Amino acid sequence: MWDALVGVAKKAYTAGLGEGAVPRPLIMPLVRGELLGMIWARPVKVGQDALTGIAELSNIAAAARADEAVLVWETHDVATACELPIVGPAPCLNMVFATRDGHVLHQFPYTEQLLSRGTDGWASVAPDWGPAPAPQPGGELVPPIQAAVNYSFIPIELDHPDPFGVTVVLMEEDGYRVSLTEAFDR
Repeated sequence: MWDALVGVAKKAYTAGLGEGAVPRPLIMPLVRGELLGMIWARPVKVGQDALTGIAELSNIAAAARADEAVLVWETHDVATACELPIVGPAPCLNMVFATRDGHVLHQFPYTEQLLSRGTDGWASVAPDWGPAPAPQPGGELVPPIQAAVNYSFIPIELDHPDPFGVTVVLMEEDGYRVSLTEAFDR
């Protein structure tokens, strides 16, 4: 399952970079070993809004009472959006596999190979994946990702017959892109 999730993340980042944009951070919650879906962060403003928008990815995992969660982000993109120092390799696709008991950070550094440059200055690039460092159990996470990991496993208590369904609707209304697997689709 892990290799499949890494493959999906790398494919999404390759496609996004080819279109001239880094995909937003995303969470892939799992319930009893089944992938719930993929949820991308909403559009954010630089600063506190970005910190909050990324941390709120945890809401869907918490509402589903996920057992595991995988969060994906790009080092430079999150550091810039959240006004944080760059920690670790950059550019780099980061993935953290988390459970209630801890997390393991996986990093996939890459170099950017220029494909084309538009007249507007935007560049289309392809990642040239470099060697990945060893997985880091308990590896240091940037604050909004650490918050998302922490809150993913604290159940959301809503006075509603379908806390998961209402959470999905509210997140979509806030601009999060929610793509659920058939098993969990409303």
